[in-house]
Amino acid sequence: MRDFSSELKYRTARSSGKGGQNVNKVETMVEAVWNVQNSQFFTEEQKKRISVKLFNRINKEGELLVRSSESRSQYENKRSAEKKIIELVNRALYVPKVRKPSFPTQTSVEKRLTHKKKISEIKKMRNNKNWY
Repeated sequence: MRDFSSELKYRTARSSGKGGQNVNKVETMVEAVWNVQNSQFFTEEQKKRISVKLFNRINKEGELLVRSSESRSQYENKRSAEKKIIELVNRALYVPKVRKPSFPTQTSVEKRLTHKKKISEIKKMRNNKNWY
């Protein structure tokens, strides 16, 4: 988990929601902005992976935007936005392990085939016309 919070820039705006009269005069909503291509913390391959995975959250200038207005406190919203953006990027960087196909064991193959033969014999016995 990489901490690239030093590269983040913050913008504030008036938040909607709870806060009473405070909402109309204090800028508590925080927007964390991070330029993916100008980052010094990631390789070109990682930047490309981030851009592909988070393309719907990156604007035309190549900035990843995350907003937070959950709290009445600007400081708490700033921490929340920072946490969200770091979590998003780390999730985008996750590379799942390549699945190696497994093969059935020899014993299980033999067991399956003997069972098939047994069922086949039962069905052949049903078709025998001379059973009377």
